[in-house]
Amino acid sequence: MAPRRLRSASGSLSRGQGRSGWLFLAPFGLFYIAFLLGPTIWMIVTSFFNTSTVRTGLGSFAGFANYAEMLTRSDFWSALWHTLQFTLYTTPPLVILAFVFAVLTNRMNRGQWFFRLAFFLPFILPSATISLIWVFIFTPATGLWASMQSALGMTPGSGILSSPNTAMIGVAIATVWWTLGFNFVLYLAGLQEIPRELYEAAAVDGASSWQQIKSITLPLLGRTTTLVILLQIIASLKIFDQVYLMTNGGPGISTQVSLQLITGVGFTDNRLGAASAASVLLFIVIVAIAVIRQLVERAAAKREIGA
Repeated sequence: MAPRRLRSASGSLSRGQGRSGWLFLAPFGLFYIAFLLGPTIWMIVTSFFNTSTVRTGLGSFAGFANYAEMLTRSDFWSALWHTLQFTLYTTPPLVILAFVFAVLTNRMNRGQWFFRLAFFLPFILPSATISLIWVFIFTPATGLWASMQSALGMTPGSGILSSPNTAMIGVAIATVWWTLGFNFVLYLAGLQEIPRELYEAAAVDGASSWQQIKSITLPLLGRTTTLVILLQIIASLKIFDQVYLMTNGGPGISTQVSLQLITGVGFTDNRLGAASAASVLLFIVIVAIAVIRQLVERAAAKREIGA
C-alpha cells in the first residue's frame, strides 16, 4: 500500500507543478498571442485583401494581386537590396569587432567592468538619440567629421549622408557603434565559460596567443558565434529606425529599406493589404536566410564530426 500511496502523492505533486507552470506562462502566452502571433496571422490574412486604413473591414478579395504588384515594383526590389546591403555592411564588423574586443577584455585581470560599461552603454540609448548624435557628426562643414577632415588638411565634402554612394555607409557606421555592445556581452559571457586551465595547459605546451585562440577559443565559441550571426542578420534585415531618422530613405530613395517602404504603402498610401503582402515577402526572406544559415552550420558540424 505504501508504494501505491507514494505514486499517488508524486502524481498529484506533478499535476500541481504542471498547473503552477502553466499559470506562470499564462501572462507571456497572452502577450505572445495578442501582440506577436495574432498580428502575424492578421498580416497574412489581409495580404489577400484590399484592406485600407480609410475603411473598415477586410475589403474586397484580391487573391495574389498584392503579391504580384510588389514583385513587379522596382522600388520594392530596390528597398530589399538596400536592406541586404545594410546587412552586408553591418554583420561582419559587428561579429568580428565584438569577438576581438571581448577577447582583449577577457584577458584583463582588472577593470573589466569599465569596458563592459563602455561598450554596452550606447546600446541602451534610444535610436533617436543615436541618430541625432551621428547626424551631428556627419553634418557638412560644421560636423565633427568635417572638422577632423579640416584638421588633417583635407577639404570637407558635401557630407556622408548627403551622397547616395555613402549615405548607407554612414548609417551602418552609426549602427555598428550603437549595437556593438550587445554582441560584445554575448561573446564575453561565452569566453568566461571556457576553463582557464585549457589556456594554461596550452601555454605550457608552448602555444602562442593566436594558436590558443585558433585551437581553443574559436571552437568552444562556435555556438555563441552561430547565435550572434543569426541574431545580427535578423536584426539588420529589420532595419528601420536609423534610416528613417538619419536619412528618411534619401538622398532620393538610395537608403530606403523594406520596412520604410512597407510603412509608406500602409500608412501613407493607406493600402494595408499591399503593405501586408510586402511584409510577408520580407518575412519569407528573413526565414529563408535563417534556415540557410542553420543548414550551413549543421553541415559544417557534421564535417567536423566526420573528420
